[in-house]
This record gives sequence, structure tokens and C-alpha cells, in this order.
Amino acid sequence: MRIVQPDLNIDKGWFAGPWDSDLDISIGYANTAVNEPHYHRTMTEIYFFARGQVSMVVDGQEICFTEKSGVIIEPGEVHTFLSCSDDHYHFVIQTPGLQGEEARADKIAAS
Repeated sequence: MRIVQPDLNIDKGWFAGPWDSDLDISIGYANTAVNEPHYHRTMTEIYFFARGQVSMVVDGQEICFTEKSGVIIEPGEVHTFLSCSDDHYHFVIQTPGLQGEEARADKIAAS
């Protein structure tokens, strides 16, 4: 067993992934919404919105999520956050879990 805690000094970060375990996924968190349209070549991202509200665009469709909801974003689907409420908090799971240069190369900026 390993207990993981968020770093309360940063807006987003990672609990665990292949860089510090045998996991084939990466598990992260955030309390902010970053507007940076992008897609992934191979990675699927699963977002769970634990608290607050958030607005995203996924493949050109604007969607508003409330707490206790989620979305699965497949490889190739352009996505970004537009806004979030002050109390927003979400978890993200990335599969496969990539690290370092491999993770950076999988994320492609979109216009």
C-alpha cells in the first residue's frame, strides 16, 4: 500500500505513474483549468470532476460539467478547458501512462 497526497502548494500535479511505480497509468489532479488546445497521439485521458463546475471543448463541442461527472477523451480528440469555478477540483487518469520525452511527444498542440 502507498498513500498519496496532493501538493497543496501547486494548482496541478501527479499522484503516481510509471516514473515512480509499476503502474501502466498516470494519475493526476488539478484545481485549475488551463486553456491549451491539444490532442494525444496514443493516450486516452479520463477526467473525473470531484468538485465545482468546469467548461471544456472536446472535438469542437463545448460541454459544461458539474461535480461528480466525468469524460473520457480518446486519442486524436482535440480538447481544452475554458473555465472553472473557484471550488473546482478534478482527477485525471492517462492511459497508457507515459513519462518524460515520450509523454511530451504524445501531446500535440492544436489551433
